[in-house]
Amino acid sequence: MTPGQRKRAFLVGAAGLVILLIWAVTGLPGFGAYPGPYGPAITRHAVAQTNATGVVSAINFEYRGFDTVGEEFILVAAVAGMSVVLRRLRGEKEQPAAREELPGGGPATSEAVRVAALALAGPTAVAGWWLATHAQANPSGGFQGGVLLATAFVLVYLSGEVLAFRRISPASVTEAAEALGAGGFAAVGVTAVVLGLPYLDNFLPLGSPGSPGAVTSSGTIALISFLVGVAVAAAFVLVAGELLEQRLLSSGGTTPGKG
Repeated sequence: MTPGQRKRAFLVGAAGLVILLIWAVTGLPGFGAYPGPYGPAITRHAVAQTNATGVVSAINFEYRGFDTVGEEFILVAAVAGMSVVLRRLRGEKEQPAAREELPGGGPATSEAVRVAALALAGPTAVAGWWLATHAQANPSGGFQGGVLLATAFVLVYLSGEVLAFRRISPASVTEAAEALGAGGFAAVGVTAVVLGLPYLDNFLPLGSPGSPGAVTSSGTIALISFLVGVAVAAAFVLVAGELLEQRLLSSGGTTPGKG
């Protein structure tokens, strides 16, 4: 196929895609005009059924928990694939030249960035932990909390403390934490099946009926949110660590991508 033919084929396909997108968008209901029955029904019954005031988390971990566990393992598979590829590329051999390019074990960082990053690392970790453990009571969740927890680790790296980042997030520990979080999510569902309930059915006590939204309420929703937070935090820390190692390590003493 000549370049001109490829261009014409692309234009035909792109035009068809644009037409389909316009057709799909014009068929959407107006903003705020939800026509389906499920949203209002969940809004009316979610708090009473789950004792969780974080209705979004109730939907994610209760009403559509099977979909959510699939999404969780998509992240796990993506991180595992990235780790395998990068480790294969660098051959797991340390590159002395790369370490020499980073004086003091890390990139040159201004004092302003160092102070800001180190000052924010602690509060960011606390905020992430709170979000991951209070999804049953507030508009938060394990994914949001996990991302913030991972951000706290990345802030340590941005402060120029590469060696500290590597010490507090060794690959073996982050891999184990990711597996524990994702595997624990799936294990909650299997436990429900063992108890004779549907997969991921909420089998733990929901807490006091008169106090919805308490930290101890919502049964498995709170547990699953915490496990998701652990898995997501470990996954993103692992991604950051692998990218850092790719910068510091390569096979044969050469910088990755430069032969």
